[in-house]
Amino acid sequence: MEEDAGKLLHSGNGSNSQVDLSRAGVPLLEIVSEPDMRTGIEAAEYAAELQRLVPYLGVSNGNMQEGSLRCNVNVSVQPIGRLEFGTKVEIKNLNSFSAINRAIDFEIASSRNTRYVKTVTMRKKEGLSDHQYFPEPDLPEVIITKDYVDNICDSLPELPDMKRQRYEKMGLSMQDVLVLANDINVSEFFDATIAKGADVKLAAN
Repeated sequence: MEEDAGKLLHSGNGSNSQVDLSRAGVPLLEIVSEPDMRTGIEAAEYAAELQRLVPYLGVSNGNMQEGSLRCNVNVSVQPIGRLEFGTKVEIKNLNSFSAINRAIDFEIASSRNTRYVKTVTMRKKEGLSDHQYFPEPDLPEVIITKDYVDNICDSLPELPDMKRQRYEKMGLSMQDVLVLANDINVSEFFDATIAKGADVKLAAN
């Protein structure tokens, strides 16, 4: 968990700078995956599933165009026959699934990015000090118990993957399943309709 901070806006000629505090204090949740994705399309689909998930959890609308969901990708190529990964490259602030796909595949193939068709080094971060990590004495340690986690798990709503499985069992086509389950508003309307006795396939159309 983090919070957005102010953003510096510099004039074109460098004569002055302004501070944009419009998003200051907005909660930021960072989700870090394991390094077990192999292609750009696989990573893009992972991000797309997260986008489908967060509205169900009520934590975000997942709108990438508005900046509610952004992705940083870390690419580290592991040559065949080697146990260790190569040098890691981080590509920041990707705001579309196609950008994630292209950036990863270009980086794997020839160290390219989506705008300049090459990777441009912005800064280097070698260790913890470069990330500016430091203890905050005014923040107490947060201890999360197993019971607390279990209670949250028990209170979760039906999530997209569970909805897709349920809709498939209703005999709906995969196209209908995806259209219904991928949008929480559509799925809630559909479920309410069939709860009133509507025909499943007619309601899906």
